[in-house]
This record gives sequence, structure tokens and C-alpha cells, in this order.
Amino acid sequence: MTTATAAAERPKQARRYLHKLGVYLWQMKALYLMLLPCLVWYFIFKYLPMYGVIISFKDYNFSEGMLHSPWADPWYKHFKVFFDSPYFTQLMSNTLLISLYKLAFGMVPGIVLAILIHECRSTWLKRWAQTLSYMPHFLSWIIIYGISLAFLSETTGLFNRWIVEAGWSSVPFMNAVEWFRTVLVGTEIWKDLGWSAIIYLAAISGIDPTLFEAARVDGAGRFRMIWHITLPGIRSVIILLLILRVGSILDAGFEQIYVFYHPRVYPVADIIDTWVFRTGLQQMNFSMATAVGLFKSAIGFVLVLGTNKLAKRWGGGIW
Repeated sequence: MTTATAAAERPKQARRYLHKLGVYLWQMKALYLMLLPCLVWYFIFKYLPMYGVIISFKDYNFSEGMLHSPWADPWYKHFKVFFDSPYFTQLMSNTLLISLYKLAFGMVPGIVLAILIHECRSTWLKRWAQTLSYMPHFLSWIIIYGISLAFLSETTGLFNRWIVEAGWSSVPFMNAVEWFRTVLVGTEIWKDLGWSAIIYLAAISGIDPTLFEAARVDGAGRFRMIWHITLPGIRSVIILLLILRVGSILDAGFEQIYVFYHPRVYPVADIIDTWVFRTGLQQMNFSMATAVGLFKSAIGFVLVLGTNKLAKRWGGGIW
């Protein structure tokens, strides 16, 4: 009798749950309508293309399509081509080094700028600093390359003109193997400095202002308040952004490097994405290009899991 009653109650509980869910969705309809375009974009451009991963295990050609193209023999054929490439070690080291340089030198300036803007007492100076610092984010890498060339060109660059006028020899910033990674990291920091600071400023604005008032009453100076209140207050945001950037560590910035690099700097600038573009997409070898993309995604997934687990020891983590 008890089992029969419980079975009869389940449909009623399900109807009550669906009713509550419907009421909740109706109450929050404005928020979910704003979220809908983002969900549709992710579904179309992120989830639907996952089906195309199967061509990394096939000898894909246009005439037969994804479903009817023959399976690769062996199934890891295209992965093996990439791993056996004589450039594999160079590509991996270049990709990791450029990404690590950008990660190591790119996060701190954004945090410092956000703290400086927050601590600035002049409203007009704060607004001007914010505006000028995040404007480069909206410039394309083609324009950034033109600006870099105007300043760093060996013959006509402004910096080299100053160097020559000072009595030294010009420096081939854009063409020298020794300087090219520095140029890549420096231009990316300049381009995204203000944009990354916005996220940290939003996190700082969410800190309880009474904490600063109490610290000021206790005699703490600005540096003490930054060290003991501001930085701990944005620690979770720093960890979150760190996890996201570590997850994409094999994306060293294809667009930037493709615009900046040339054959002379291939030994230090050629990364996985640029090699795939040249040998995979330009030669219409889509199976190999997809295999490398799947390899990068798998590595990124493992890194996100590992970084998130490590971040939990410091009270952070996404989940």
C-alpha cells in the first residue's frame, strides 16, 4: 500500500516541480531573454561544431563529406603526422614559452593599473586613465603592427632614430630572433592592459568599503590596505582568470603572431596554430588540422582541471 501511494505521488510531485519552475522562469523572463542570444551563439558556434571532430579520425575530402569519408588507417594517423613532424618540439616550445611569458608578465600590470585607478582621488584623471588604457583593445592587430613598425622599425622607427642619434647602432626589434618574443609580449600587454584592468576594478568595487574605513581608523596606510584588503578581496577573480588563461595556454595568439612574424623569426615565433594554418588549412588537409585542434583541447581540459584542483588549496577554484 505504501509503495502504491508513493508511486501515485511521483506524478503530482513532478507537476508541482514543473509548475514552480514555470513560475520562476516567468518571473525571471527578462534576464533569461537577455541570456538567450549568448546561449544560441554558444550552441551554434561551440557545440554544433563538436560533431566535426570525427574528421580528425578520417581521411576527409569534400566530395564524400564527413560521414562518408573513409576512416584513417590507423585511427591515430593524423595525430602521428603531427607528433612525428621535425618541427613538433620547436612548435611546442615556442607555443608554451610565448604563452607563459604572456601569462607571467601580462596579469600583474592589469592588477597594478586597476589598483592605481581605484586609489586615484582625482575623478577626471581616473576617467582619462581608464579611457586611454582600454582604447587599444579595440584596435586590430594590423593597426597594432603598423604602430609597432612606426616605433620599432630598424630604419625609420622612432626608437631606433633616438638610439642612432645617441651614438649607438640601430636594433632590429621586428626582425631579430632575440627581440621578437619581447615585442610580442610587450604589444599584447599594451593592447589588453586597460581591458583586463576593468575586470579587477569591478572586483575591487565589490569589496565592503567599511573594511577600508576600519583600517583607516586603525592607522593603516594605503599600502597596508592594498596588501591586506584589496588584494585578498580580488583573490578569487585573479584565480579565476588564471585558470581560464592556463586552460588556453596552447593558444599563444594566432592572429597577433600571424600578422607580426616572417620566415626570419620562425625559430622563435612559429607556434602550433601558425604551422597548422600553413601545412593543414592552406594544403586543404582538414583532418590533420582538426586532429591538432582536438589535441590542444584535450591538453587545455586537463590543465583547467589540474589548475582548478590546485587553486582550491588557496580557497579559489571555479567549481
